[in-house]
Amino acid sequence: MTPDLFTPVPLEPLPFRLEVGDTVVSLGSCFADEVATRMQEGGFRVEANPFGTLYNPASVAASLERIVDDCEITADDLVQHDGLWHSWHHHGSFSRSTPEECLAACNSRLHQAHRALSGARLLIVTFGTAYVYEHEGVVVANCHKLPPQTFTRRRMTADEIVSLWQPLLQKLHSAYPQLHLLFTVSPIRHLADGAHGNQLSKSTLLLAVDQLLSTPHSPLPTHYFPSYEIVLDELRDYRFYGPDMTHPSSLAVDIVWHRFQQACMSPATIQQVHNNIKQHKREKHIPLHQ
Repeated sequence: MTPDLFTPVPLEPLPFRLEVGDTVVSLGSCFADEVATRMQEGGFRVEANPFGTLYNPASVAASLERIVDDCEITADDLVQHDGLWHSWHHHGSFSRSTPEECLAACNSRLHQAHRALSGARLLIVTFGTAYVYEHEGVVVANCHKLPPQTFTRRRMTADEIVSLWQPLLQKLHSAYPQLHLLFTVSPIRHLADGAHGNQLSKSTLLLAVDQLLSTPHSPLPTHYFPSYEIVLDELRDYRFYGPDMTHPSSLAVDIVWHRFQQACMSPATIQQVHNNIKQHKREKHIPLHQ
């Protein structure tokens, strides 16, 4: 008898079914972008990371609050450094050479995300790390290469994350009663924190999500997808990582994407998504000779 060479992660079907054409909003770490790209190619309407890549639960919560309220970024939210204007709430991809350009880029995506969330079937939130950087007592989404002494670095506690997100879940349900929220924890390892520090961080995120899922009488349908466990426990092999040995390889993301489809799509929808992705690849293909 051939022995099993991996430990499968049990995966129960999620209590909703996505259909091609549904609107999905995705916020969080760069791993969220990978899955969002596949969803978009498969025929879903996807609004992915309208504030850019966000890693910690506090920044994701702050961005989501702004999206729900359609609350614009102002000049007070900007900082100038190395010839560019940056938003404390955004990834560096939104930085521009003038404050007006920076605000226009930030607020254009914010309004777009507000419109998308109003009709969204699913909100995916991916936490990457429990470590935060604070500037004058406020958590920033990105340090934008300012000097390290500008910030205070610490690790959030699970209780702190829960207390931040519980009222937000209530607010989301009040504004969008049709919405389902799917939490996931990024399998990308933050080895700059050290191997032990990374484990403490991921454990904090997992504990916080577990508490949010078990909140009694939570009005918002809230679920969990084990992308972290699939990559770390089921795949568990450096063949499934990229050259930096911290980011999952394209094959690993494909496997997680396949498991995600199994969890929340019907066989007919999965086939339709597969056909759409094949068509997308054909349209992107450029013949060598025409």
